[in-house]
Amino acid sequence: MSIAQTLVLALALVLVPLVAHAQLMIIGNDEKLAFDKTGKTIRRPPGKDSVSIVDISNPEAPKIVANLPLMNSIVGPPTNLAITPDQKLAIVANSVDWQKDGDDWKQVPDTKLYVIDLSTSPPSHIATVDVGKQPSGLSINKAGTLALVANRADNSISVLSISGKEVKLIDTVPMGEQISHVVFTPDGKRALAAKFPGHKIAMLDVDGQKVTYGKYDMPVGLWPYNVDVTPDGSIALTADNGNAGGSDGHIDTVSVIDLEATPPRVIDRVVVGDAPEGLTISPRGNLAAVVLLRGSNQAWNSWYYNRNGSVVILKIDGKKVTRLDEVEVRGLPEGVVWSADGKYLYVGNYMDSDVSILKVEDTKKGPRVVNTGKSLKLPGQPASMRARNQ
Repeated sequence: MSIAQTLVLALALVLVPLVAHAQLMIIGNDEKLAFDKTGKTIRRPPGKDSVSIVDISNPEAPKIVANLPLMNSIVGPPTNLAITPDQKLAIVANSVDWQKDGDDWKQVPDTKLYVIDLSTSPPSHIATVDVGKQPSGLSINKAGTLALVANRADNSISVLSISGKEVKLIDTVPMGEQISHVVFTPDGKRALAAKFPGHKIAMLDVDGQKVTYGKYDMPVGLWPYNVDVTPDGSIALTADNGNAGGSDGHIDTVSVIDLEATPPRVIDRVVVGDAPEGLTISPRGNLAAVVLLRGSNQAWNSWYYNRNGSVVILKIDGKKVTRLDEVEVRGLPEGVVWSADGKYLYVGNYMDSDVSILKVEDTKKGPRVVNTGKSLKLPGQPASMRARNQ
């Protein structure tokens, strides 16, 4: 091989797209909203939010590869962003805008969905799509061709097509009440939408690009905020927040839905703890992680205040779901992400502006999740987190 050929090959290797070798995680950081020791909400001026793209290929030493100056919000479930299965695109919803209100700031519903090209080095914001009011929890199907976005202030779900690098709004499905999150089943033929104030999960039918709501709902626990489906599509789990305002010191649940039954139905509820928000099922399908706020953003003298939140680990054995363990993390944990092999778990700690790294250890008694004590420092407060197909 000539010197010229060697240089060309070396240059080509340097310019290989990030997605060719990386395992990516995306994090929305909100620097506008904080909490003081009395539990009071502090509203800061906008302009310092960001979206971090993180490579977790080295699981105990994740690396930030880009920080994009895009607005994000802790208002809503920590699932307002997603990565396509091929890791070439990401979409990020901004739930609320920030407007001046006298000497203070106020939040008003936004309509923006940011499109990020992950195939460039560094990743770049390439488009903004207008959807419904207060876009919140969202999901992309496994084919990477369709996205659904829950519009909380519009009581609707936006349907978007994905073709190459183009993301386009193609339909809106009225739901009749506030929806916090929506997720596809693995086969892409159905979707589940969390009716937050109605304490129900709605079933949607998906036929190509047509999404319809047949008015079939399932009653789950109080204030369902988040929902996820096992990789085999047999069951779904919901994070029943228990209180529209977050922590209240009382015990809350995760509901178990049998998706193989006709019609699908709730078959169990598992007690987890105070204020579950973040929820994700392992790619292995054997474990689920449920993030508990535990009063970590409440007044320091509150009877249910805890400095740290935690992650409850659930064991999934067929359609039987049981509480396995609880691992403490840091202040006001929100988003949660599994590594692609299901061996690591990443939890975003809003109050501490970092990510806790947890590890799954295989023991004779079964899997055990431990906090490695390692963390990733972020440029802001992590409000939301996702990896591909999560």
